Amino acid sequence: MKFILRSATMASVLALGVVGAHAADLTYEPAPVAAPVVFNWTGFYVGVHGGIGGGDIDTAFSVDGFPYSDYSNNAFGAFGGAQIGYNWQFATNWVAGVEADIAYSGINADSTWSYVNDSSYNLKTDVDWFGTLRGRIGYAWDNVLFYGTGGAAYGDVEVKTNYSEPGFSDGTSFSDTRWGWTIGAGIEYGITKNITLKTEYLYVDLGSIHQDGYNALEDLDGRFDTDVAFHTLKVGLNYKF
Repeated sequence: MKFILRSATMASVLALGVVGAHAADLTYEPAPVAAPVVFNWTGFYVGVHGGIGGGDIDTAFSVDGFPYSDYSNNAFGAFGGAQIGYNWQFATNWVAGVEADIAYSGINADSTWSYVNDSSYNLKTDVDWFGTLRGRIGYAWDNVLFYGTGGAAYGDVEVKTNYSEPGFSDGTSFSDTRWGWTIGAGIEYGITKNITLKTEYLYVDLGSIHQDGYNALEDLDGRFDTDVAFHTLKVGLNYKF
C-alpha cells in the first residue's frame, strides 16, 4: 500500500513539473533582435584632399604655321585642396552625385638641354592650380562605394622658355587659365555615418596653351603650343551632413 502511495505521489510531482515546463514555454518571449544599421550615402558633404600628379607635357614650336621643334617634358608634383558635393542614393544600392573641387598644385615639367659653347635651353611648364566640376555614379555595398566620375576641368598654366650662353640670356613667359575635361574612378569608404575616406584617380586634360614668342636658340619668331594633360592620384576625407 505504501509503495502504491509513493508511486502515485512521484507521478503527481512529475506531471506538475511537465505542465509547469509547458506553461513556461508558452509565456516565454524571445528578446527582439536589433536590425542592422545600413549606411546611407544621401546628403551634402565637404572635405579636403591631397595627392600626386604627372605625365608628359609636350610643347611644339612652329614658324609661320610650319612645325619646327618639338619638346617633351615629364611633369610631376604634389597638390592639395578641398571639395564639396552632394550624393543621392536610389534603387537601394545606386548612388549618383555631383562634386566640385580645387587644389593648389606643384605639378611642373622642367627640362634643360645643353649645347656647345656652354649654351643651354630651358623649358618649364607649371600647373599653378586646378580644379574639376564632375558628376559621379556608383554602386554601394553598405558603407563601401565604387564609382566612376567625369566632367569639366580648369586650371592656371604657366610656360617659361629661356636660352642662355655666356654673356647673353633671353626667353619668354606666358600663362593662361584653361578649361578642359576630366575622367576617372574611385572608391569611398564610410568610417562612421558622417566621415568617409576615398581614393581617386583622374585624368585631367586642360587643352593647349598658345603664345607667340621668340626662340633665341634658333633666332626665329614663331608660336609655342603646349598641350597640358596629366594623371592624378589622391586621397580625400569627407564630412557628410
